[in-house]
Amino acid sequence: MKIAVCVKQVIDTEAVKKLDPASWRLDRSVACVLNPYDEYAVEEALRIKEAHEGEVVAVCMGPEKAEEAVRKALAMGVDSAVLVTDPALAGSDAQGTAYVLAEALRTFEWDLVLFGVRSTDGETGCVPAAVAEQLGVPLLSTLAKVEVQGSTLTVHRETEQGYVAYECPAPAVLSVIKGINEPRYPSMKGIMGAKKKPLDVKDASSLNLDVSRFGQSGAKTRVLSGRSPEPRKAGVKIEDDGTGAQHIADFLASQKLM
Repeated sequence: MKIAVCVKQVIDTEAVKKLDPASWRLDRSVACVLNPYDEYAVEEALRIKEAHEGEVVAVCMGPEKAEEAVRKALAMGVDSAVLVTDPALAGSDAQGTAYVLAEALRTFEWDLVLFGVRSTDGETGCVPAAVAEQLGVPLLSTLAKVEVQGSTLTVHRETEQGYVAYECPAPAVLSVIKGINEPRYPSMKGIMGAKKKPLDVKDASSLNLDVSRFGQSGAKTRVLSGRSPEPRKAGVKIEDDGTGAQHIADFLASQKLM
């Protein structure tokens, strides 16, 4: 079984995030890491490989420095990787990203494509569905459990009402949630070995991409403005002299919470 796992490099959650006021894009000159949600997808792909044999390929779209995130996936145990990087890709929205990833996935055969449920920067959560639509295969999203029996997938999907079980034939696109597993830490041997694993770097021209479907000019969405969140205001302290309950009720009423 050949499994593709799509990964993304995101800004470290502990780094200060800033928007470029000229383009409204994130300033990515700060520390960046492998998207934490993608680590669960990498781990799940590796567990499926270990149970059923096969190969795991990481696929990433991003700037040249995104190779750092790809190398971490390789260090975790992924066999090889494809990195699509090109200055023309800058400014792509979720649909543009899905288009590029789908075209990269068309360059080799696979049985499953795994994603983390979302990224910690865009937070759209719609790229897995858009990739499945582009490829014309089923989508199984927000999965808490994945089992493979031959060419049949049995999964548990997280919903507001609980978990729902589904069966689906491969090929398919899957997105997995945090908690489906515990991602492994790359060993020193894995980190050293990652430097020698195959990494196929592609650009827009090598994939014959339609320039009208990616980049800022091809984006279907626009950021019109942005601002930092307002600082939290000091809370209200109530000394209970026997009328505390009434003070609380009045406060809740003033905030239109009751």
